[in-house]
Amino acid sequence: MITVGITWYAWNINPKFQQTGMLRPYYTFRQDKWYQLITSGFLHANLTHLLFNMITLFFFGPVVERTIGVPHFLGLYAAGLIFSSIPSLFRHRNNPNFASLGASGAVGAVLFAFIYFFPMDPIYLFFIPIGIPAVIFGLLFIGYSFWAHKNASDQINHEAHIAGALTGVFYIIAIVPRGIDHLLTLLGLI
Repeated sequence: MITVGITWYAWNINPKFQQTGMLRPYYTFRQDKWYQLITSGFLHANLTHLLFNMITLFFFGPVVERTIGVPHFLGLYAAGLIFSSIPSLFRHRNNPNFASLGASGAVGAVLFAFIYFFPMDPIYLFFIPIGIPAVIFGLLFIGYSFWAHKNASDQINHEAHIAGALTGVFYIIAIVPRGIDHLLTLLGLI
């Protein structure tokens, strides 16, 4: 709800907040606007962008929160928010025209934490009537994101999706108690 509220505020009351809150690596480095690593995650370009992120968070967030607890869930989301911006931050640090916004990296961290804990649970997409095992969906998502990062000419920050997904998995393994035990159990090692 916070993200929806801040996005709505930027769209309807203070459009300048949208411009100053976006991640603009060129200015982040040159004008010390490090707050953009956080503010950009609470802003969205349009209703479709906002809906995709919030629907994904709505379906996967509560499950992950119950699995790892509220403090770790908040840590996971914050880590996804910040670390998903790091590749863009360095890649575009000399490009004054690059800007990025959205919660996709943080939401991706949550989604991939879900995939980590429930790899065989089905994930349903709007246009596919059968469930795809979460691990297969994750692999397809990462594969597409790599391809799109190299080939697509859209305005989507695909490298943030990849970094968010990786952050989610690494956060669970490194920070969440017994996170590594789950992986070892899945691999049949314990």
